[in-house]
Amino acid sequence: MVDQSDTFLREVDEELRREQIQQFIQRYGILIAAGALLLLAGIGGYKVWDSGRIAASEAAGSRFATALQAASAGKADDALKQFDDLAKTSPSGYRALTQMQLAGAQVKAGKPEIALPLYEGLGRDTSIDPLLRDYAALQAALLRLDAADWTEMQNRLTPLMSDGSAWRAMARETLGLAAYKAGQSDEARKLFEQVLGDRMTPPSVSERALLMLALLTDAEVAKNAAKPGETAKPAEAMKPGEPAKNDTGKQAPPPKK
Repeated sequence: MVDQSDTFLREVDEELRREQIQQFIQRYGILIAAGALLLLAGIGGYKVWDSGRIAASEAAGSRFATALQAASAGKADDALKQFDDLAKTSPSGYRALTQMQLAGAQVKAGKPEIALPLYEGLGRDTSIDPLLRDYAALQAALLRLDAADWTEMQNRLTPLMSDGSAWRAMARETLGLAAYKAGQSDEARKLFEQVLGDRMTPPSVSERALLMLALLTDAEVAKNAAKPGETAKPAEAMKPGEPAKNDTGKQAPPPKK
């Protein structure tokens, strides 16, 4: 009896579940079907979009390589035209690289006034890789080194000099040059010493820092060697036929015959 009762209960339970499922389908079947169709459409749309994105990236990569080849071959005008076109039409990842190349090409073409806003724009673009963004900011600072004052160079380069910055050595070197140019010898020495004290500094940057420290030392030695307030007296010019004068300013006696 117990087995028959259990079997009967299971059959009743299964029947109730079937009825519940049928009722659920009758009530929500259209919504479920619509949701499934939307899901399939979404998956299909994403695949189409992703396929188009990959194709656009591949096309931009090919055009970028062609522009680089033109630049390497010395075809500056052709490379500039290609980079300019890519900067306007390529996907976001290639657009930043293209603008960087375009700015560099303008510098090589002797047009830093065109390159500067390109570098500055990239240096402010938070959507691109921080490494690329900081490099652009550094290049903008280098272009402003000759014309900018000490305060401007500090504002441009200080954010790039932290220990976690990949460009800290070059940023410190550039600010050291700005300090030297502004007559801030102590600050320049401090910055060049920081460059040498960083084990991650590239050898070429270390060599330049050593040269600048030697230059600062020579200038300091020359300054200390000069006696304050003492200047050499210029020799008095003599008129033709005029007897020479002695140290007292009196006319020297004529030589004995």
